[in-house]
Amino acid sequence: MKPRQLLEQAKPVLSEDQLLELKSAVYFATKKHEGQKRKSGEPYVSHPLSVASILMEWGMDSDTIIAGVLHDTIEDTDSSLIEIENEFGRDVAFLVDGVTKVSAARSGMRDLNSYLPTTTDNLTKLLIAVGQDVRVIIIKLADRLHNMQTLGYMPPAKQIKISRETLQVFAPLADRLNMGRVRVQLEEIAFSYLRPKTFTKLKKLSKDHLGKSHRKLSRVRSDITDRLKQEDISCTIDGRIKSIYSLHKKLKKVGDIDNVYDLIALRIVVDDIDTCYKVLSILHDTYEPQVERIKDYIARPKPNGYQSLHTTVMTEQGQLVEFQIRTTAMHEYAEKGLAASFHYNEQKLTDAYKTGKIASMPANLDWITQLQEMATQVSEGKEISANQLKIDLFGDRMFVYSPKGDIYDMPTGAYPLDFAYRIHSDLAKHTTGFKVNGKMIPFTKKLQHGDTIEVITKRSALPKQEWLNLIITRHARDKLRSQLNANQKTS
Repeated sequence: MKPRQLLEQAKPVLSEDQLLELKSAVYFATKKHEGQKRKSGEPYVSHPLSVASILMEWGMDSDTIIAGVLHDTIEDTDSSLIEIENEFGRDVAFLVDGVTKVSAARSGMRDLNSYLPTTTDNLTKLLIAVGQDVRVIIIKLADRLHNMQTLGYMPPAKQIKISRETLQVFAPLADRLNMGRVRVQLEEIAFSYLRPKTFTKLKKLSKDHLGKSHRKLSRVRSDITDRLKQEDISCTIDGRIKSIYSLHKKLKKVGDIDNVYDLIALRIVVDDIDTCYKVLSILHDTYEPQVERIKDYIARPKPNGYQSLHTTVMTEQGQLVEFQIRTTAMHEYAEKGLAASFHYNEQKLTDAYKTGKIASMPANLDWITQLQEMATQVSEGKEISANQLKIDLFGDRMFVYSPKGDIYDMPTGAYPLDFAYRIHSDLAKHTTGFKVNGKMIPFTKKLQHGDTIEVITKRSALPKQEWLNLIITRHARDKLRSQLNANQKTS
């Protein structure tokens, strides 16, 4: 990506003032990264420009795009946060600072080869906790996507390490934010490096099988298109092909590709929710529905906000076909997830809800509504505070640190003893005190997000019965009870 290409891409989507600011950011980044090269031999600035291009494709706001251009300047050049704030404003500086903090936190963590699943999940949550502003996470996803797209220039060992981290952390993170298209892109590239022979084999198997499926589905697609026209239903119908990595996971369960009924699905996109259910009724009237495979994700969205109707039917020729039915707004959200929220201000959201194009958001998706409210404020020229930009996806969890900087995911309300038992039960049973952020604290003081805890021990110290009132985690309670019982038997 060259500066001229990015600026040409920006012309249709940014205002004149925003375009001038982007030009300034491109010039700033180009000068700061001058002389730096990527493994490919390209000027290093091609990477942040490509990240900004991806963010633009996702429909992000101008501050996020500019932060994408500048996201490596603090970490990799002599730029300071104050300099960026003076040049591009507080909001851009806030985003660049967030991305830098996420990078710094990740660099201090151990190789994922040694990770337990729970620790890997902690890293996923860490990205959110450290980033705070959801736009920081979106910038990191764009950064990772471009790095994966250019991974071929890295040494084989790095390819494996980065691909494993992508599959274990970044793809699930994209899924958690319902950024389906990004998740698939990350999974496909990572899987191709981790299991190249399997990837090539499954790609050929899928292609061979799809040839037969396409021919059979063309008749079904034609028939249902005619039927919906007769009912005067306006819609678009296209096919969704199962990704290679998803196929790999599915074959582990079903064994044979002939048992994969959703290798290709027909997706029907309509104007409103009522029409979704009307189309579902028509499909079930036309073909034999497989009742156990009907899923209503409109009435009960997935935890990440995904909404759609899924059904599998049997045609007269004995072919099983999966259909997905959704509105245009649902489809955009299924593809872009969190990024799509920046397209909707509060008025658009209200209008879409009143006309039945989207369903009301469930309580656990308040953060999406929060984004939409912020988008409204931005469109009205109002300032957004840093506190408003803190989107809490894990309201019942917090992050604390050991003196060495290791990160631990703990439930809200946990005590220092919960932390000690989380590290190791033998350490915990000899505890005599705690230092939090360098100061001695009582056993009764609850931990706070961001605390650094030092466990003070004495070899002769033993666990006490009253500790049962100073722990909330099941793991700590079970270990403590076991230790108390053992002490009783030996006394």
